[in-house]
Amino acid sequence: MNESESLWPRFAEKVLLPEPDTLGGLPLMQALQLRRTIREISAEDMPLSMISTLLWAACGVNRQGDQRRTAPTARNQQEIDLYVATARGLYLYEPQGHTLRLQLAADLRAQTGLQDFVADVPLNLIYVADLARMSEVQSENREFYAAVDTGFISENVYLCCAAFGLATVVRGWIDRDALAQTLGLHRDQRIIVAQSVGWPQQHCA
Repeated sequence: MNESESLWPRFAEKVLLPEPDTLGGLPLMQALQLRRTIREISAEDMPLSMISTLLWAACGVNRQGDQRRTAPTARNQQEIDLYVATARGLYLYEPQGHTLRLQLAADLRAQTGLQDFVADVPLNLIYVADLARMSEVQSENREFYAAVDTGFISENVYLCCAAFGLATVVRGWIDRDALAQTLGLHRDQRIIVAQSVGWPQQHCA
């Protein structure tokens, strides 16, 4: 893949993702053996094909008939939204159409966490729970189940990264109030965690 294939226009309103690679990568048991947290992430761009595969693995639709996902959620409420912060803008992943929809025409990577490295990694995922969708879950349990559901999705990302040689780290050190204001979240939305993804630094050594 040449360099131009890894990019999309900056602040594009909609990015149609290519078909995910559902047959590639390492077998599951090997990916489990290699699954680990890596904070030393290169600033090198990720090809759009890899981003497509990663987002589908996270919470993409794997059963078209009923739009169910690769990760479970409590009572199939599908309350977790996946925001994607890149140098080309802030996007919302739309699993039903396997697309990215522009939310803000700005590079917000530095705002997705309080560690210095988050400003340079190619991809920062922000997990946002919309508690208003959880009508079938008792109100006092919604944040708990949203956190559990985020764990399923973030682990899918970990395993995909292990299978395809990427580096990733889940991060809880976030100024949630400031980021929620920037994202324009409503009162029922909660930022759970963020997750940085990219090539490990030794990949480019």
